Amino acid sequence: MLNTNPGPGGSPSRVNASHWCPVSSSSIPTRVVLLSGPSGSGKSSLAECSGLPVLRLDDFYKEGDDPTLPLVVGSSDIDWDSPGSWDADAAVAAIEELCRTGRTTVPVYDIATSSRVDRAAFGIGRTPLFVAEGIFAADIVGRCAELGVLADALCLRGRPSTTFRRRLARDLREGRKSVGFLLRRGWRLMRQERGIVARQTELGAHPCGKEEALGRLASAAAGHSRTPAARTLA
Repeated sequence: MLNTNPGPGGSPSRVNASHWCPVSSSSIPTRVVLLSGPSGSGKSSLAECSGLPVLRLDDFYKEGDDPTLPLVVGSSDIDWDSPGSWDADAAVAAIEELCRTGRTTVPVYDIATSSRVDRAAFGIGRTPLFVAEGIFAADIVGRCAELGVLADALCLRGRPSTTFRRRLARDLREGRKSVGFLLRRGWRLMRQERGIVARQTELGAHPCGKEEALGRLASAAAGHSRTPAARTLA
């Protein structure tokens, strides 16, 4: 659980959220920390360790029969690592609604079947801060900053070989896709990992390891503990 004792806050000098966004009584009281990073980098487990409510951005994937889904160049495989496979507009709308009201409705996505199998109510209680994690989180840094709801943006990074092993073990365990697809995707992502981190950094996410990420989350929580609480679910 994070230490949420009041601490000093700051203000951003640029859109990439290297510093905290200011909060006033007239602004939206709840803020989001966007947690990005390559697939398999440990985003979900780190978000869980934060003790903050977590919005799973991977639930905003498009469905497998969507005609706008991009393909891997030179292949018939759908490129699930392209931002084009993801509904950024719906994700931003959910984040904005959470910050404004403390609750929203989110899709329930089944990766194995590439489909939205349900919708569910999601609330963040009285916390003034929550985490939204997913491989495309960096793609909405600018939009969240423009809406005034961004607290910080992080890109979790590590060794590409470690990420490869972690990702493959998880995807095989959960039966996410066929073994052949997972191996092809895994080798491709391992070769591209440094470029993925560089791109997410360019979009405004601060690249860091697990310990630094947890420290920044703790600082964000401390800086926002004095802000007005988000509304609870009815």
